[in-house]
Amino acid sequence: MTDSIMSKAATMEIPINSNGDTGSLPEDDSLEQAAKIQWSLDEKDLQQVMVSGPNLNETSIVSGGYGGTAEGIIPTSSIKGPNMHQSLSSPAVTADEVNRGVAVEKFDIVKKWGINTYKCTKQMISERFGRGSRTVDLELEAQIDVLRDTKRKYENILRLARALTNHFYSMVQTQRALGDTFSDLSQKSPELQTISSYECVCDVQDEFGYNAETQKLLCKNGETLLGAINFFVSSINTLVNKTMEDTLMTVKMYENARLEFDAYRADLEELNMGPRDAVTLTRIDTAQQQFQIHKDKYERLRSDVTIKLKFLEENKVKVMHKQLLLFHNAISAYFAGNQQQLEQTLKQFNVKLKPPGADKPSWLEEQ
Repeated sequence: MTDSIMSKAATMEIPINSNGDTGSLPEDDSLEQAAKIQWSLDEKDLQQVMVSGPNLNETSIVSGGYGGTAEGIIPTSSIKGPNMHQSLSSPAVTADEVNRGVAVEKFDIVKKWGINTYKCTKQMISERFGRGSRTVDLELEAQIDVLRDTKRKYENILRLARALTNHFYSMVQTQRALGDTFSDLSQKSPELQTISSYECVCDVQDEFGYNAETQKLLCKNGETLLGAINFFVSSINTLVNKTMEDTLMTVKMYENARLEFDAYRADLEELNMGPRDAVTLTRIDTAQQQFQIHKDKYERLRSDVTIKLKFLEENKVKVMHKQLLLFHNAISAYFAGNQQQLEQTLKQFNVKLKPPGADKPSWLEEQ
């Protein structure tokens, strides 16, 4: 475009003779003027392109060269660079990164568990063979020993009380069967038909009736006492296998924390006794952090055990005072034959008897 304008400008400025020779024209003025015209035209074209030119995103690439057909025109907006593959494959890349992160996290957990197990096992063996030091809280450990001994004794009470329940239940069932037999014989006994004296027959039938009533009354009082004993067994079972067991679980966690605390303490002491280079100092800092973490855990669990032992002792005193009083009053009233006092004892301690169809103790009570 600029070349054609340049040629037109030059043609306008340079006259031609009839024979084609150029006329007399000063060289410097004509060349300088032609250059100025060309420069001004180029500047105008550049400004026009900058102001009203096509958007770069909407330009086209002609595949067939200059003057090609429209079929070879490819819009540049439809061409995507490497970002196209990045956007298409981003979900897969994200999933791979997530899976890789989960795998690294699991590996770190297994690694920490392995290191912790190794240190604790080493500490346990050292303590067992008398080569390692052990943190001891004499007062707390004495309370823990008392708790374990008390639990063993209460388990023995529970075992004997369950045995008493089973034996007494069998006795009540025997009394019921014996009372039913006496009642049946009191109606009319075929064996007594051979006796000639009518008075003797009536006396024996009356005695059968008296014994039947006695066994039925004993059976009823026995069921009442059985309800009191079952309540006693249930309360002792809750105290031993739930309350005490929960406290002993906390004690077990405390003992594990104590072992970890001593293991990391021994590890830190061993590092402090070694050389002090850059690598060792980094390991000492890491060991100091782990030691502080396990120290805090140990102290927290020690406080939890102390509180639970205190509450357990208070709860044990209240429960056993109530249950022993119930057991004593029920047994005394039953063997004294005082039915009214026996029933009053159950009302006093809010003991509800089982329905008639549930006389036999459950499989849990028989264990």
